[in-house]
Amino acid sequence: MTMNDLVLTNARIVLDDGMLHGTLIARNGMIRLVEDGSTQAPGAIDCDGDYIIPGLVELHTDNLEKHLMPRAGVIWPSIPAVLTHDAQVAAAGITTVFDALSVGDLEEESVRIETLRSTYDAILQGQATGALRADHWIHLRCELAYPRLIEALEPLMNHGSVRLISLMDHTPGQRQYRDLAQYRKYYSKNHMSWTEDEFADVVTRRIEQQAQYSAKHENIVLAMMQGRNMVLASHDDTDTQQVAHAHRIGVTISEFPTTQEAADAAHARGLATVMGAPNVVRGGSHSGNVAALDLARTNRLDMLSSDYVPASLLHGAFMLHTQAGWTMPKAMATVSRNPAKALGFDDRGSLKAGLRADVVRMRAVDGLPIVRNVWVSGARAF
Repeated sequence: MTMNDLVLTNARIVLDDGMLHGTLIARNGMIRLVEDGSTQAPGAIDCDGDYIIPGLVELHTDNLEKHLMPRAGVIWPSIPAVLTHDAQVAAAGITTVFDALSVGDLEEESVRIETLRSTYDAILQGQATGALRADHWIHLRCELAYPRLIEALEPLMNHGSVRLISLMDHTPGQRQYRDLAQYRKYYSKNHMSWTEDEFADVVTRRIEQQAQYSAKHENIVLAMMQGRNMVLASHDDTDTQQVAHAHRIGVTISEFPTTQEAADAAHARGLATVMGAPNVVRGGSHSGNVAALDLARTNRLDMLSSDYVPASLLHGAFMLHTQAGWTMPKAMATVSRNPAKALGFDDRGSLKAGLRADVVRMRAVDGLPIVRNVWVSGARAF
């Protein structure tokens, strides 16, 4: 063994197609060997029968927003916010994270708009200085009805860390907000005093914005993506027609379909479907959409995202094993191999020789998965 070796032994190792009780050896950040049996080599870590799983791959997390505005009206400096978010992500077993930055918002005053550029720059600075524990990438969420979308998006597109683009439309009366009561409930935290007439006026104005901007902006975003190494996702698809349109324009990931119909259509067209892990943990959607466990039971679920709770990613995947009856390899693939593949990575997502040593040691305690250690490219991150 050398100083750059990582040896984990006496572990239940979750592979792509099964499990083995054995040993994993990594050197210089790469997995070199996974085999049955234990080792007494000096420096080997005895895992006491804990699970060893691939590092989790998170493709859509809004968790950073909570650190940018820890209290209503308080904007926190971007670099400390990113560092705190990164520590929380690593502690959750996430070794590759796509920080979801919203480009635009239908709210006239929004922390998302106010902090977009400084947060983007802070993530890149954290990468450049080696200050981050996890491997961070950028997911740009394009609010198509936002009037200034293109001018906000254009300066962000050229960095190689931007690898995922999603097309969003949070106009009231469709997709996630087909039910206007749900729309009003969600935004009432910012507009407690809306009268019926004021709410009706807001709905009318936002529908007009959609008609004016959404289709035009979609075409421009698609043109901007040409020739770039980027993956395209749709968001909150509700029906077969929306999925068909997404497929036609080059979408390969269906984020958070709101109905069984949309999930069935995505599956039929070969789109990889991602659902929120909080949806799994809570037993259903917070906004009345289809339950992720229902999609799991009908084999319409490919990936999970922690969305707004980093710890939910592993918890949700483990519940696919304990509640949906999935094998451990199939359940863990939703948070490792499948998102890695969907995002175009061929160097991570599985525990096999030649891949990055992104590794998580976890133990199940009373049905709850507990992260004990995390390694990113063989280096201890938690």
